[in-house]
Amino acid sequence: MPDSKIKTALMNAMQQSMRDKNKARLGALRLALAAIKQVEVDDRIELADDQVIAILDKMVKQRNESIKQFELASRDELAAVEKDEIAVLREFLPQPLSEDEVSTIVAQAISSNNATTIKDMGKVMNTIRPKLAGRADMGSVSALIKKLLA
Repeated sequence: MPDSKIKTALMNAMQQSMRDKNKARLGALRLALAAIKQVEVDDRIELADDQVIAILDKMVKQRNESIKQFELASRDELAAVEKDEIAVLREFLPQPLSEDEVSTIVAQAISSNNATTIKDMGKVMNTIRPKLAGRADMGSVSALIKKLLA
């Protein structure tokens, strides 16, 4: 059975938030643990760290979309809540890579797969996805690959 250090860290942080009576942080941590538990129950598996990272990364993306919508509707107080939740979730994600680091990984993946056209993009994405999961915005990585292969 895989054992997730991130999930354990989330549970410990949740317990500490209860002791500190930090309701905002506690709410964000409970949402993250609920999302993880939902996948574990649905698929009847114990999640590993890379799977937990994928869930947390998805939650951050959802909150970024919500922030855009709230700001368009001039609901700054709701956008602030989402930003606070993102800050809590990011504590449990790996450090983001710089643009130079991402470019280097993409260039290495393109050369190692002998990719020359946009048709090879799938091979390149499959090579770099595990290295960049939770550490880079895959939308911008995809755009970079397209630019390099065009």
